[in-house]
Amino acid sequence: MTTGIRPEQGQQRLGGPMGPTYRLLTVALLALVTIIAFEAMAISTAMPAVARDLDAVRSYGLAFSFMLTAELLGIVLAGVWSDRSGPLPSLFAGQLLMVVGSAMAGLAPTFTVLLAGRLVAGLGAGLIVVALYVVIGRAYPDALRPRVFSWISAAWVLPSLIGPPIAGWLTTTWSWRWVFLIVLAPIAVTFAVVSTHRDRITGGAGADEVPGTDVPAMSDVPADRSGHRRLALLGLGVAISAGAMQWGSTQLTSASMLPAALAALGLVGIALTAPRLVPAGTLRITRGLPAVMMSRFLLTAAFNGALTFIPLMLVNERHLSLTTAGVMLTVGALGWSTGSFVQGQHVVRHRRSELVVAGGASLTVGILLLAAIAQFGWPYLLVGLATVLAGLGMGLAMSSTSVLSLALSAVRDHGRTSSSLQVADVLGSVLGISAAGAVFAALHNPGGSDIRVFELIWLSLAAVAALSMVSGQRTRT
Repeated sequence: MTTGIRPEQGQQRLGGPMGPTYRLLTVALLALVTIIAFEAMAISTAMPAVARDLDAVRSYGLAFSFMLTAELLGIVLAGVWSDRSGPLPSLFAGQLLMVVGSAMAGLAPTFTVLLAGRLVAGLGAGLIVVALYVVIGRAYPDALRPRVFSWISAAWVLPSLIGPPIAGWLTTTWSWRWVFLIVLAPIAVTFAVVSTHRDRITGGAGADEVPGTDVPAMSDVPADRSGHRRLALLGLGVAISAGAMQWGSTQLTSASMLPAALAALGLVGIALTAPRLVPAGTLRITRGLPAVMMSRFLLTAAFNGALTFIPLMLVNERHLSLTTAGVMLTVGALGWSTGSFVQGQHVVRHRRSELVVAGGASLTVGILLLAAIAQFGWPYLLVGLATVLAGLGMGLAMSSTSVLSLALSAVRDHGRTSSSLQVADVLGSVLGISAAGAVFAALHNPGGSDIRVFELIWLSLAAVAALSMVSGQRTRT
């Protein structure tokens, strides 16, 4: 008879994720997450300076939405690629693309080149994010994975706190270009570390039974080539459609009909492809899982669309420093952390639908406060309160929608459900930022104040956030 060893005993023998066996790989994975999160948060602070230097204030929103669109494509392709060839090709390609894209953006002589760099870096980020989770499943035994995932979550929070102030300091002291270039060296290091651990990732403790423990081996799932090809084509279709819609919407002031036609075709393309990547009934906010997906879409659209234009308003209208604008975004991360902590308490963990509604309400109030600050000229310090309220709402609602999505789907469908949730996340962010960017591009006053434009953007996004309260109520089954 074989005597089994409990998973926690196996964990002690292996020394944990930071033990000698896994230390370098764990640090590399955490570094990659930190780099991606830094790129997302820090560049928000630097973009007003980028737009001014490259004469692209009207096209400000494209620098964010283009990267997210490419990331959406990367997420879909990485799932297909990892299923067929394992996580390493996607992970290596993602790191190379991040290096190339960041270098292009940091050295860009024109805004067009910067946008191309953002597209390349976004594609790389999408490939990395999905591959990371597959790597964790392959390289770590079951006993260690919960701790690794908890540290991955923490790695997203830290850049939200320190990224904006660092970006403001780099831009003010040196140049906005260093906000892009600073990530090149860390990615080179992570590439080298992952390369030295390729044997463990392709056939290590996570893939085979851990000696002396009862950790089961992972079995390879046969690749569904037709299904993979269909997902890849859908991902490519939604990415191209979103790109066409974004570019066309920022050029609507042109006398040519081409931008309007491209924007319309892009919207049609999104309408035809995106619903096939999420559960049926999502657009109709059908009760249950479709309502969860729509809530996620509305929350990310309102939040990211609103926060993207905060630095531009503070720098251009209130004439504040980039560092100060970055701090206003940082305090929003504190609100998100608070909301995440509250939703994890035992007393509310079985009231997920109510938490989604409450989160949508807090987000709505926060965005309305931004509009009021713009309209009435209230002190800029209230922007910090607005971002805290918005972040608090996201902290309450986002984790709750994640829990609901798994609770409302069969175990065998958890992978597809998680993928749909990521698609709703990124697509919501893309469309929220794109819509706000289109309004700004159409109404931007190069020689005067844009305060009314910011007010209109935030009032519209507050209405989107309010819709998440409606869809949140329909997550009850």
